[in-house]
Amino acid sequence: MTISNLPFLFFFLIHFITIPTRADLPGTWELLVADAGIASMHTAVTHFNTVVLLDRTDIGPSRKKLPPHHCRVDPNDPILKKDCYAHSVLLDLQTNKIRPLMILTDTWCSSGQFLPDGTLLHTGGDLDGFRKFRKFTPCESSTALCDWEELQDIQLSQGRWYSTNQILPNGEIIIVGGRAANSVEYFPPRKEGAIEFPFLTQAADKQYDNLYPYVHLLPNGHLFIFANNKAVMYDFTANKVVKDYPILDGGPRNYPSAGSSAMLALTDDYSSATIVICGGAQFGAYLQRSTDTPAHGSCGRIEATGENPVWEMEDMPFARIMGDMVMLPTGEILIINGAQAGTQGFEMASNPCLNPVLYRPNEPLGLRFMTLNPGTVPRMYHSTSNLLPDGRILLAGSNPHFFYKFAVEFPTELRIEAFSPEYLSPDRANLRPVLMELPEKIKYGEDFGVAVTVELPVVGIVEVNLASAPFSTHSFSQGQRLVKLRVTSAIPDDTGKYRIGCTAPPDGRVAPPGYYMVFAVNQGVPSVARWVQVVV
Repeated sequence: MTISNLPFLFFFLIHFITIPTRADLPGTWELLVADAGIASMHTAVTHFNTVVLLDRTDIGPSRKKLPPHHCRVDPNDPILKKDCYAHSVLLDLQTNKIRPLMILTDTWCSSGQFLPDGTLLHTGGDLDGFRKFRKFTPCESSTALCDWEELQDIQLSQGRWYSTNQILPNGEIIIVGGRAANSVEYFPPRKEGAIEFPFLTQAADKQYDNLYPYVHLLPNGHLFIFANNKAVMYDFTANKVVKDYPILDGGPRNYPSAGSSAMLALTDDYSSATIVICGGAQFGAYLQRSTDTPAHGSCGRIEATGENPVWEMEDMPFARIMGDMVMLPTGEILIINGAQAGTQGFEMASNPCLNPVLYRPNEPLGLRFMTLNPGTVPRMYHSTSNLLPDGRILLAGSNPHFFYKFAVEFPTELRIEAFSPEYLSPDRANLRPVLMELPEKIKYGEDFGVAVTVELPVVGIVEVNLASAPFSTHSFSQGQRLVKLRVTSAIPDDTGKYRIGCTAPPDGRVAPPGYYMVFAVNQGVPSVARWVQVVV
């Protein structure tokens, strides 16, 4: 190339090669609530289309007052003996209004799960909450003032701090692990109380790395349990490990080195289940309180129900610690929140990871990740992420400090945002189905029908998918699952609707009893969900 060609080359580069910008990347962001009053450490969406947000109680003043005459009096609280501030709130998704809730005992690093009747069971915490069971029974926000209930007649057999809850096929809840609690127990409580689970002891190292274990209910009725870099298949009915999985390379993956984990959508005959685990901190970052040690960017994927399963490895576009993996109605996974360096813990991470990433499980190895439009709000330690019935993702929390701090590099975050994946973009609105008819309850194995409308003619199969409402905390969504129902082709009727025949999940191993968001998905575009209760 001669010098005389350089001006033409410069012109070509400027005018014909486009470098992606923020606006070119898929996905959009919006601010829902400018000040929720609390930084949510734990978040769950109820079947009344409200959202429970929960912090810890021993954190001093929040930015949301309790109603008059509702102060919490605790002589043992090291910060506020008389606490008139809310540490839990309820978000109404229709109005985006916040209502304070009253929690009495400490919920720091606790766990939760919805019961079959839609009640949120909440377990453990620190200090006076260490052995507590609590319930939140949701209600229609416009007509009632539901609030937390602390159960007085029962308690945990062993204190649970950093434990994981998972609903079982019969509707019971198993509570797994916790700090100095290498055991499991159940709700409703069983006579035998806590049952030793040696795997958690074996998985521990000098910095724990076995806390908030990843627990997934497999469709064979056993549990996949992962801690640190190890995993087992656990037959909880016999209290027996029935399979040891290979070690996952790439360092520790659980608290305080947490990456995240999700089980891919259950489909077809529901005999297969695949687990994905992504990200994490390097071992030693927590012990050394290193804020700049680069996080891992690797993901492991394993067919947990396979005969001789092995981990298939791939790398995310960004290294990430404290990311959340959110199962979308389509079966894809959104990886969002977190940092690119450091570890979990107060003021122990840096370089926030602002770009969400879409994981597309059906693409070939090496082509599964898509980088999405970055946000502007760092969401690091103690942040949450939840799928909403309209297909958006709710982002809340981030408080990397022991108390609330605002005049710092990574302040306590009181804003609530929503991220809309590309399937909600305006150019796909004419593909978006509207779910018109659906039973309020479905029984295992029964056939039922749904009706949808779509602006453009339907081409191909319209999926009908059940999405659970998990309990999101510390980079893991407890109880998260997506079940793709067996469906018939969408047949148009003479009223402008498409009729789809569906078969409910066969049993509680595939879909434990409870409330699910039902999405109709047309060419990768989901409807607004309607809630259905799966019953025996």
